[in-house]
Amino acid sequence: MDIYRPPVTVAASTPRVNVNEVMKGVYMWMTAGLGTSALVAVLFAATGLTLTLYPAYILFLFAELGLVWYLSARIMRMPAQRATTMFLIYAALNGATLSVILYAFALSDIYVALFATAAMFGAMSIVGYTTTVDLSKMGSLLFMALIGLIVASIVNIFLASSALYWIVSYAGVIIFTGLTAYDTQRIKNQVVLIDQMSAEGDTATLTRRVSILGALILYLDFVNLFLFILRIVGRRR
Repeated sequence: MDIYRPPVTVAASTPRVNVNEVMKGVYMWMTAGLGTSALVAVLFAATGLTLTLYPAYILFLFAELGLVWYLSARIMRMPAQRATTMFLIYAALNGATLSVILYAFALSDIYVALFATAAMFGAMSIVGYTTTVDLSKMGSLLFMALIGLIVASIVNIFLASSALYWIVSYAGVIIFTGLTAYDTQRIKNQVVLIDQMSAEGDTATLTRRVSILGALILYLDFVNLFLFILRIVGRRR
């Protein structure tokens, strides 16, 4: 459960990869990552591993952060299969940490939050993919807002303010809704600049690499949007 957005640096190039193929791969691997997280979360909760391993969850969080940083920095220089495996390992670790929500919230509220997240994410991703409006300026504002959101969340750990809790929750929904559109457009636009991100690799390899990186970015948007919506609609047990 982390609020993190990996950087992507590109250089101009003549593309060898197809935009539609890459975006298809992005959504396919994002869905695979979400499915892996959901499966692991259910298994951990059902078998009691969530409670057994709970003291070690801080290690899980550090491992997740390390994997995200490593993937975002090295993905264009590692074998495509290794990148895929590491992404799924990250999704599994995140599923283990997410399993705590099955103890903290009613199952019906989790379903409502999941449905609302899927609807909002789908709508905003379509907007980001189809719009001709440049969302880059919005992305800069959203990134600054995200930093403020992280700071406010940390501060509220000590303040335990109910008002700040709700402000952070609604702000989180707005920010990650916007980031979904921005990141979708960013991934789509960067497909045409992808060749110089790697000196080696055939078209299939490049397509898989950028698909995994895009899947990681949108996976993080989806999960964080879901968590903030759950904070709003969920009734804590």
